[in-house]
Amino acid sequence: MNASAFSIGRRGITTVVGLSIAGLVLGGCAAGGDGGTGAGGDGEALTIGTTDKVTVLDPAGSYDNGSFAVMNQVFPFLMNTPYGSPDVEPDIAESAEFTSPTEYTVTLKDGLTWANGNELTSSDVKFSFDRQLAIADPNGPSSLLYNLESVAAPDDATVVFTLKSENDQVFPQILSSPVGPIVDEDVFSATELTPDQEIVDGNAFAGQYVISSYRFNELIQYQANPDYQGLLGPAKTETINVRYYADSSNLKLEVQEGNIDVAFRSLSATDVEDLKGNDAVKVVEGPGGEIRYIVFNFNTQPYGAETAEADGAKALAVRQAVAHLLDRDELSEQVYKGTYTPLYSYVPAGLTGAVEPLKELYGDGSGGPDPDAAAAALEDAGVETPVELNLQYSNDHYGPSSGDEYALIKDQLEAAGLFTVNLQTTEWVQYSKDRSADVYPAYQLGWFPDYSDADNYLTPFFLTENFLGNHYSNPEVDELILQSAVTADEAERTAIIEEIQRTVAADLSTVPYLQGAQVAVVGADVEGTEDTLDASFKFRYAALSKG
Repeated sequence: MNASAFSIGRRGITTVVGLSIAGLVLGGCAAGGDGGTGAGGDGEALTIGTTDKVTVLDPAGSYDNGSFAVMNQVFPFLMNTPYGSPDVEPDIAESAEFTSPTEYTVTLKDGLTWANGNELTSSDVKFSFDRQLAIADPNGPSSLLYNLESVAAPDDATVVFTLKSENDQVFPQILSSPVGPIVDEDVFSATELTPDQEIVDGNAFAGQYVISSYRFNELIQYQANPDYQGLLGPAKTETINVRYYADSSNLKLEVQEGNIDVAFRSLSATDVEDLKGNDAVKVVEGPGGEIRYIVFNFNTQPYGAETAEADGAKALAVRQAVAHLLDRDELSEQVYKGTYTPLYSYVPAGLTGAVEPLKELYGDGSGGPDPDAAAAALEDAGVETPVELNLQYSNDHYGPSSGDEYALIKDQLEAAGLFTVNLQTTEWVQYSKDRSADVYPAYQLGWFPDYSDADNYLTPFFLTENFLGNHYSNPEVDELILQSAVTADEAERTAIIEEIQRTVAADLSTVPYLQGAQVAVVGADVEGTEDTLDASFKFRYAALSKG
């Protein structure tokens, strides 16, 4: 990352930001707190442990769970989800509504400020979304703004988002997603990523917490922000310390012995099962939106478009053979003790529009593997076997069981003699850079939803300009995704979502295989975990207290 210069403030310039959803008006009533100003709670300091890693604090440069976990505590959002609900409401906004089919107008609350004393105005909002599109970092979330035409700020309190397509049913949710954090234009660069320490030194925060001490992927200390004016209300605990662990076994030991109060992401399934019998801790589970999947790079996979033996039909056959050979039940039970369940859908079970085309098209038709079908797919396409497949996974980002998970996947792919799998692993900070630079022909990813809608499992993956950057493009899928986003009729939209999944299942840009729940292990005296392990999939520290 390049060093960034401070941007020139534009607090005196009026601009308009526009968004649109037909006829939708969202009031500013708060939930889960009084929504007003107020210092954080007086509760005893609380320590959270995690094996998740931060890539960067700049919202334009990261699109991963570890970084977004920090952003959720310290940055303000126009829209957010109250505790216990997946539905968005105005956060630092007083109101948000469609003022025309392609204009979504947000009015900010009065008297908003950054923790450094700067005023927080519509100019910051326009700046935040403009820079996302200008920087368009390959590891950032700018692809979520596919329907945003422009942003304007006609006065200090008004933002107007102008959209390319009318009646966007998803845009308010997108404002609560990783592309939605509002940043201080006097601290952040307009054209490049701003280094973590500059953000911390600039005290460029306006969420429930500010960062008072920062050691990259070692320790972050948070202090309650007395000037927070958002939806969620004041923090229940004044000081939160988050420790980062390289090894989940150490994380388990620390929470078991009471050295930390909360262990969240990620303990092994065996460790969670063991801790359920420990009276000193509580194991708390929340709704599951996490999925695991294999990504194929359409340029560099076997027979990919930029390989010496480029052949689209053979490349598809390789992907089909992998889909035929995966044994999801074995992965679920042997590696994860049932804490992850088999997934045959691109949209996880429980969300509107979820269907199971991968069960219908691949394997034995009942969810099991079928080596004969895999062999036939390769033979029919003229692929010589065994196919050499370089398969990459992260050894530190998706929990301690990833090694066992991918060792078993390697065994499943090689068992019938159809593949020779070269299994490789890289730590997440480097992994996140390599995967978007075409280094990996096939690789592991997990997905933690940005918002509770099927769109969030489709748009970031399968639009031509997508977050994966795996060179998949299908104009029919593009059209269907854009159509689903602007279809107000629920039954019609559900049918479109189902059709997208069936079309993508035939192409196999990715192969999803597991779906998991949220799990936190907390001390017996910790309260509020159930409130934040909700269907928003955002772990908000401000809900937690101790003693």
